[in-house]
Amino acid sequence: EVQLVESGGGMVQPGGSLRLSCAASGFIFSSYDMSWVRQARGRGPEWVSSINNGGGSPYYTNSVQGRLTIARANAQTTLYLQMDNLKPEDTALYHCARDSGRATYDWDYWGQGTQVTVSS
Repeated sequence: EVQLVESGGGMVQPGGSLRLSCAASGFIFSSYDMSWVRQARGRGPEWVSSINNGGGSPYYTNSVQGRLTIARANAQTTLYLQMDNLKPEDTALYHCARDSGRATYDWDYWGQGTQVTVSS
């Protein structure tokens, strides 16, 4: 079955960095665009970033542009999110998600998430 397992979250101070990883299995990883989607406490899902199946055409929500970098290693079936200059508003549960291909901001599989907390 499709599995997406995030790791790399933690607590950092504002301005700090983290690298999130998402280990994918159960499908042909290189055939799918992938996204990072976050959920802050008491809020709905917020799309953060997407990357095309081949590793190109990265896209970001405005609030993270210049600070977060999405990447993937198809040979390792792993998706990454390099997070730099983190801000308190980045605090959320970060999920990797497989794009459904049927609509924008539509994902058919989600990982369980890894918590990122940015606090002084």
